[in-house]
Amino acid sequence: MNDRVRILRDALRRPDLIVMPCCYDALSARLVEQAGYPLTFMSGFSVAAARLGLPDTGLISYGEMVDQGRDICAAVSIPVIGDGDTGYGNAVNVKRTVHGFATAGFAGVMIEDQEWPKRCGHTDGTRVVDRDEALARIAAACDARDEGADVVIVARTDARATEGLDEALWRANAFAEIGADVIFVEAPRSTEELARIGQEVAGVKMANMVASGATPAVPTERLQRMGFKLAAYPLTLISAAAGAMQTALADLRNGQEPAGAVGFDDLQALAGFPAYKEQATRYTQPIVTAARRGVATLAAHRSSAAARHS
Repeated sequence: MNDRVRILRDALRRPDLIVMPCCYDALSARLVEQAGYPLTFMSGFSVAAARLGLPDTGLISYGEMVDQGRDICAAVSIPVIGDGDTGYGNAVNVKRTVHGFATAGFAGVMIEDQEWPKRCGHTDGTRVVDRDEALARIAAACDARDEGADVVIVARTDARATEGLDEALWRANAFAEIGADVIFVEAPRSTEELARIGQEVAGVKMANMVASGATPAVPTERLQRMGFKLAAYPLTLISAAAGAMQTALADLRNGQEPAGAVGFDDLQALAGFPAYKEQATRYTQPIVTAARRGVATLAAHRSSAAARHS
């Protein structure tokens, strides 16, 4: 088990609910980590909007999601769960998706039961596949995990929107019985429905808090009492970023310096300039000159540098 998967599994075994802000690029993921959150989730809605300027309606591809996720996972040390959508095909495609996300560095991957092209579960037009196909997807995802992909499987059902809550609860419990690590019923319509999910669904449960979405906003303390372990906030960061950029652009149009922006020094730190400078000093001209005098000199320098960083 790799370290990030172990950290994620350990976190899911603890009693307290975990607040999980969702990221969409390397910088937003780094901000989540620097703010002290123990994990993050790569939001498909946010990635489609930020990377392509397109809606979350199945227009972004498997390859683009894995590519974005690879950069995100490389930028942080905390576990990242990736949005694997429907798995991009049949059960065999689901297995490839899970293996691909694991190779990219994700600690978890979410697979859902929507028809393709999928869409945000809080928008109109959601449709789900039949039970057999839904169960086959999650079984394939769990098989990929057990065959070496080494990720946490988050199983999502969107059946509430079209088939009703009872069908969503049936699918959720079937996913848990198959072996999914985390269960996610998307877009319940009331606090009463959230409470039923918390009480009637087996296993570790995730709630999705979309501002102004189909699900009412519920404080994290209440979600924990209902029985949820994860509270995802998929659009909080991209919504805040979009609002801040719109405000900054309006300020510039009015001849004003945008308020609330981070300073240049802080921006350099976020982008990693101090760490780059520290690394670059290891390869200054005196070191290169010393290396020309013999391999032993360079080896001694590397040994000393390793001791300083141990």
